[in-house]
Amino acid sequence: MFMKKRRIVSSRHLASAEGWQLSEFEYGLIIAYNGFNRWMTKCMIASGYPELSSLEILVLHNVNHRERQKRLTDICFLLNIDDSHTVNYALKKLLKAGLIQSEKRGKEMFYSTTEVGFELCDKYREIREQCLLDGLNHLEVDKDQLSEMAAMMRTLSGLYDQASRAASSL
Repeated sequence: MFMKKRRIVSSRHLASAEGWQLSEFEYGLIIAYNGFNRWMTKCMIASGYPELSSLEILVLHNVNHRERQKRLTDICFLLNIDDSHTVNYALKKLLKAGLIQSEKRGKEMFYSTTEVGFELCDKYREIREQCLLDGLNHLEVDKDQLSEMAAMMRTLSGLYDQASRAASSL
């Protein structure tokens, strides 16, 4: 007996005959986004910093990335965040916590992790490996396929960015 594939969509009214796959993707994205946010905060709590929000955690890791100083505009660009005020607030909170430091050059501020911030990122990495990567290994996921999915998600983010610009002009 043939069984029709069940469509799991974010909102049935958005899932037209030609667009249900995109709504199905969006629902997966919603679930993944919320699961990822929950994971980041729980991992950071386990690392010893329960007061950091998911955005602050993303900003900290981005500042720590490759141990290079970054400007506010660099961080916003790399995280694809339009509202620089939220990132600026996160930077101020991380500065106050002693996890990052700033250096003014001309009119621009450059941020880098402090030793405490670097150690926190390393502790987060250890917990991530213990809790998340072990689980991934049990799923027997093809890591190349995971990399391809990440590339597709980055490509689709461009589609959503373009669509948001189009919607702004309506």
